[in-house]
Amino acid sequence: MRILIVEDDPTLADVVACGLREQSYAVDVAGDGDTAVYESAITPYDAIILDVMLPKRDGFAVCREVRRRGSTAKILMLTARDAVDDRVTGLDAGADDYLAKPFEFRELLARLRALLRRGHEVLSPMLQVSDLTLDTRSQTAQRDGRPLQLTTKEYALLEFLARNAGRIVGRAEISDHVWDGRYDPCSNLIESYMNRLRRKLESDGGSKLIRTRRGAGYVLSDSASEE
Repeated sequence: MRILIVEDDPTLADVVACGLREQSYAVDVAGDGDTAVYESAITPYDAIILDVMLPKRDGFAVCREVRRRGSTAKILMLTARDAVDDRVTGLDAGADDYLAKPFEFRELLARLRALLRRGHEVLSPMLQVSDLTLDTRSQTAQRDGRPLQLTTKEYALLEFLARNAGRIVGRAEISDHVWDGRYDPCSNLIESYMNRLRRKLESDGGSKLIRTRRGAGYVLSDSASEE
């Protein structure tokens, strides 16, 4: 999942970004409203954490413009202003939820998880593909009851594949949702991570789950097919 943090306090932005990256999210940061509008227009974010008090364009204006452009990203407004009128203005502008500063990071994380679940038909925190099970709350995975030892980015990639099980996802879509703006599209990073996931998923003789569709992308599926 790829998140945009829009916050003009660099210390707070860094703390939240670091915390989210530790939770397997890909994170970009914008420090003002104009940059936020631009970034949201060129990247299909899954969620936007949006401060209200911003330079150049406030959060309400950003929210309205993001929605006007057709973005379906979940928007969590983040502000020190906790008045009812401000909450109503934010929600009317298109925000999905509202969190007042100061806040506990674990509450922000819980609200973000709840918002992201709304975008999926299956609201259960458990994802299942054949004998592969993912728990999105603890960010752990098991294959036939055997715990998989995954890095943060390996888990993020596997969860993205599991949420799109049975559907071919291309490199561009994977990089948009699993990696942040620092990803080099000319690198073989995605292929490298796919190979590592395959080895871990099949280490005890398990059947092949990740398949390559040449010229198209990758698919996580328990259906037999040629690569």
